[in-house]
Amino acid sequence: MHRLWRQEGLKVPRKTRKKRALGSGSNACHRHRATHANHVWSWDFIFDRTESGQTLKWFVIIDEFTRRCITLDVSRGFKSTDIIDRLSELFVMYGIPEHIRSDNGPEFIAKAIRDWLCKLEVKTLYIDPGSPWENGYTESFNSRLRDEFLRVEQFANAAHARAAARAWREDYNEYRPHSSLGGLPPAEFARRCAASATAASSLQQRSDKLSVSLI
Repeated sequence: MHRLWRQEGLKVPRKTRKKRALGSGSNACHRHRATHANHVWSWDFIFDRTESGQTLKWFVIIDEFTRRCITLDVSRGFKSTDIIDRLSELFVMYGIPEHIRSDNGPEFIAKAIRDWLCKLEVKTLYIDPGSPWENGYTESFNSRLRDEFLRVEQFANAAHARAAARAWREDYNEYRPHSSLGGLPPAEFARRCAASATAASSLQQRSDKLSVSLI
């Protein structure tokens, strides 16, 4: 038996351990709601193809409170370093969010990205595996993106897709009214939120100065 075992090259199969999912139902959008701009961003990837059949990968980020599309990037593929570089640019432009919600995709649970976000004190909200509805804001946006843009446009190449995406994103953010925002476009709603926050901060500062002078 031992001779036959070695002759056939038989081996005892190794036990494979299942990877522990990082997600939790408590991180769902209906349980951990965004209450102000830059409170919760959510991100995802969506796929399409060029006219020649080459894969296009779209990187989507939404501010859940303002519904503003923070970015709509497209490339053949994204590495962890690409995502970190892009997030660095967006954080400078829009500020650093308190949380980022996502599924358990390999791009989002990559150690390099998690460590980098941890250094910036950005908390990650991983939803339960197989529960896309828990990332509902991005799923809703992706559905609209697919129906109104990807299914009606043909892209010659990635450069063509980027140019078309910039135009569509500008229309979505600046001009399209959103029912949940009182009929305002996301960008206008975000500007009003920023103005209100600035006014409230200024009022608080004047109140503090008055309190100090009275003392």
